[in-house]
Amino acid sequence: MNRYFLHGLGQTPASWDKTAGALGASADCPDLRGLLNGRSALYSELYKALCEYLPADGELDLCGLSLGGILALNFAADFPSRVHSLVLIGAQYVMPKILLKIQNAVFRFIPKSAFADTGFDKSDFLMLANSMADLDFSGRLADISCPALVICGEKDSANMKAAKNLARLLQNAELKTVPKSGHEVNIDAPETLARLIKEFI
Repeated sequence: MNRYFLHGLGQTPASWDKTAGALGASADCPDLRGLLNGRSALYSELYKALCEYLPADGELDLCGLSLGGILALNFAADFPSRVHSLVLIGAQYVMPKILLKIQNAVFRFIPKSAFADTGFDKSDFLMLANSMADLDFSGRLADISCPALVICGEKDSANMKAAKNLARLLQNAELKTVPKSGHEVNIDAPETLARLIKEFI
């Protein structure tokens, strides 16, 4: 089975190192910024690049955090028969426009140098976030029938409601909350995350 870990915005493939190590299983952790390969940092371009990157046949195990979770959910909605299992961490299925506006306003005041180790630069952050504002998968969740594990950090209040709704609206899903963790569960609690994924698969 082909397993892919998709990182969040502001993360890099290395953000999965501790989780993958604790999981003790091989996984492909693509560099989302690298997938664009010169294309504009628009969500539509990133999703297209991911679809081109993933193998054209065979079932996939997809695990994504935040942006990576949205991409994984998008793929599962478009190609439900291709996804063997789905792990969604701190992911939204309808973009919270007010939260995105606040996030972008904060980004504008952060110096460019602060984005140096995040994969995407400051302009990419702003462009990508703006291009995601109208994403809404709520009408397509019923099409996803694979087993799904929805995970949210206990302290991730911004995404907890969406996590509970995803677990309820997906056909075959369960919800797990990670104690003492914020949004970046793969950074805050990699061993716990690995255990939950291992129990799920």
